[in-house]
Amino acid sequence: MRATVLRRSLLALFATAVAFGAMTQAQADTLRIGYQKYGTLVLLKARGTLEKRLAAQGVDVKWTEFPGGPQLLEGLNVGSIDFGVTGETPPVFAQAAGADLLYVASEPPAPTSEAILVPKDSPIKSVQDLKGKKVALNKGSNVHYLLVRALAEAGLKYTDIQTVYLAPADARAAFERGSLDAWVIWDPYQAAAEKQLQARTLRDGTGIVDNNQFYLATRPYAEAHPQVISALVDEVRSVGEWSRAHPDEVTAQVAPLLGLPADITEVSVKRQGYGAQLISPATVAAQQKIADTFYDLKLIPKPLDIASVVWKAPASVAKAP
Repeated sequence: MRATVLRRSLLALFATAVAFGAMTQAQADTLRIGYQKYGTLVLLKARGTLEKRLAAQGVDVKWTEFPGGPQLLEGLNVGSIDFGVTGETPPVFAQAAGADLLYVASEPPAPTSEAILVPKDSPIKSVQDLKGKKVALNKGSNVHYLLVRALAEAGLKYTDIQTVYLAPADARAAFERGSLDAWVIWDPYQAAAEKQLQARTLRDGTGIVDNNQFYLATRPYAEAHPQVISALVDEVRSVGEWSRAHPDEVTAQVAPLLGLPADITEVSVKRQGYGAQLISPATVAAQQKIADTFYDLKLIPKPLDIASVVWKAPASVAKAP
């Protein structure tokens, strides 16, 4: 009797182990990518070249859309995705919150692709005029740093304004209602507000922020699958270089995905940076400055070391085609 019970227990344990192994294998064979409605990853998804390339490695690709960088990084943090793209600030907040992430690559700067907007008939003429005013932004997004730098340039403190944290769709609605004095936002929402609402640009990122786009991965995935990450970066770079040379074709492809007219989409497309590269020392230094700034403002709870969370491509895959 005892032998029978023991045998059944062992069989059950073996079955559980097999099931767990199968689940782990399934996860390992699926690359889960988080993307936003706009950017190079949208084009890569539409082209389908990544799926074809990774199929040779036995890897499937699953895509999940997020409304903004902070939400995408939360997905990365909780393990619902393995890879994604955001602006400069979200990974700083995510790292400060303990996310086990790695910077993998970045796009060239695109400082005009984010801005502080005011209503067309607003009496506000300069960033200095924002003192005491309601300014909306998506907390922890790339425009968070733009706002900080623009205020400092104008001689204002971050506490001199009334920050209102809203996701893009909610901020757009409040901006249209006249409930806000200013809105800090990125493309394509920025271009849409400029065209459809005749919103005025109070200050874009020129001269004060780079507005890099970063590709990030969870540390466990990047370290376990360097060949996949290398292939992914190469595909992102390829579609980016093609996009830079074919803005009209990109506009025609992206406009229906965004649900925006071609003229608005074209503005966004031409303001974007293209041509992803692995993280350079200069990029690390720029990102470290952002992290230090947010720590000094007590917007994150601890100092960060950006260099410690940069992916180092193994020599065997660093120059993979």
